[in-house]
Amino acid sequence: MVPPLLYLPVRLLPDGSRIAERLRTTDERVALLAFTALDRLVDSCGASQAWAVVEVVALDALQAEQPFDLVAFDPDIPIELLEGGRLS
Repeated sequence: MVPPLLYLPVRLLPDGSRIAERLRTTDERVALLAFTALDRLVDSCGASQAWAVVEVVALDALQAEQPFDLVAFDPDIPIELLEGGRLS
């Protein structure tokens, strides 16, 4: 069961805006990274990772702004994708 709120790792842009982190899967699909608890995001992405909390119902709007093929819930992030306590 998916909780009503999700924690998304985000990338901060120079203009102060932020975009949700997405990764390409081995079969070339784009996965939105979503965590069901903040501690799971920190454990997977690192303590310096910027994040945003969103309601599940907001995923459709996010999909329109930043297309993705699937939502990866509580994914294990490979260590080689991390740098300085966050996604690189």
